[in-house]
Amino acid sequence: MKVEGEQETTRHDSDASNFKIQFQDSTFNILIVDDDMRNTFAIGNLLKKAGLTVVMAADGLQALKRVEENPDIDLILMDMMMPNMDGYEATAKIRAMDEYKDLPIIALTAKAMGEDRRKCLDAGANDYLAKPVEKEPLLEMMGRMLNVEC
Repeated sequence: MKVEGEQETTRHDSDASNFKIQFQDSTFNILIVDDDMRNTFAIGNLLKKAGLTVVMAADGLQALKRVEENPDIDLILMDMMMPNMDGYEATAKIRAMDEYKDLPIIALTAKAMGEDRRKCLDAGANDYLAKPVEKEPLLEMMGRMLNVEC
C-alpha cells in the first residue's frame, strides 16, 4: 500500500541480469513455438538478454521445420494451443524422431487445469509452465534442464 506523500517504487525486472541463472558462458539454442507474437517477443528478448540464441516458430508445423533446419536446438518452449498443429501433436512428433527423443521440451499453456499438465507430460513434454510465464521460474527450469548451475 502506498502512503500519501511517499514515492512509489517499481521493480523493473525485464533485464535477465537480475536473475540467478545466467547463460553467458554457454551457447544454447532455444526454439520458442508460440502463435502469439507478443509472447514470442517478450520471452525471446528475455532469453537473448540471458545470453541464449533464439529461434522462433508460429505453430507446430513450423516447429518441426525449425528443428530439422537447426539440429543444434538445445531446448524447446512449446505453446500447446496453436492453429494448424498444436503443441501436443508437435511434441509427440518431435519425440518420435530418434535424434530428439531426449531434447528438453517445456510446455507453455494458458490453461492451468490439472489434466492439462498431465496431457502435456503425456505428449512428451519434460515439464510445464502456465501462462503468463513468470521470468525467474522459467529461467530456473531451463537452467535445470540445460545443466546450468543456479
